[in-house]
Amino acid sequence: MMNTMSARSALSDQMRLPLQSDLPGGVEGFVVSDCNRVAHEALSTWPDGIGGVMAICGPAGCGKSRLAQIWAERVGAVPLTGAEAALADPLELEHRPVLLDIAQDADEETLFHLINLAQAEGGALLMVSRPSPRRWDVAVPDLRSRLDAMRVVAMEAPDDAVLAAILRARFAERSIAPGDGVIDYLVRRIDRSAAAAAAIVDRLDAEHRPVTRVLARQVLGASDESGELFD
Repeated sequence: MMNTMSARSALSDQMRLPLQSDLPGGVEGFVVSDCNRVAHEALSTWPDGIGGVMAICGPAGCGKSRLAQIWAERVGAVPLTGAEAALADPLELEHRPVLLDIAQDADEETLFHLINLAQAEGGALLMVSRPSPRRWDVAVPDLRSRLDAMRVVAMEAPDDAVLAAILRARFAERSIAPGDGVIDYLVRRIDRSAAAAAAIVDRLDAEHRPVTRVLARQVLGASDESGELFD
């Protein structure tokens, strides 16, 4: 019992801390493009006073957690992750918006309770996950019906505009000014995720040389024989 109480206390303290941004510049650091526009617009005014539940889903690295953080900062939501949600004090959550990231990891009883709390005045629940909640394997029939009925907004992998913005942000964090054409070169060749952008910037920075297209090509291990086009 003492361990559970200590865990709840620690989680309560965590919920009072400001959310951390994974891109610089807060809202200004989030680039709206075709891959995320629907989700961005959906959260721009939600909840509008009536509360309820919404889910944002999409592939790893598409920016769904970042967009959810921006929403949470705007509305003052309590931030939780699925695995920790069962430890949260219900008194901390009543009549408040809640952000549940990695929502598919929450146990069914906790998730059912959070969805019910979101219907109360002042409440709202934003769930973030890779798969849509409609595809989750759940055993509780009432939870299944609630997941099927909720609004789900999908995000796609970063498009060129978003991936370029992520690369610029990662370079700026390291005070690196990439040479002409480097960003466009990388956008065409790396995986479309924030993790891939961070990884290539790490590798380029580790070279301790000016970041040019030539260096980018070397680091990526590209060659003319690979079939890729080089200008």
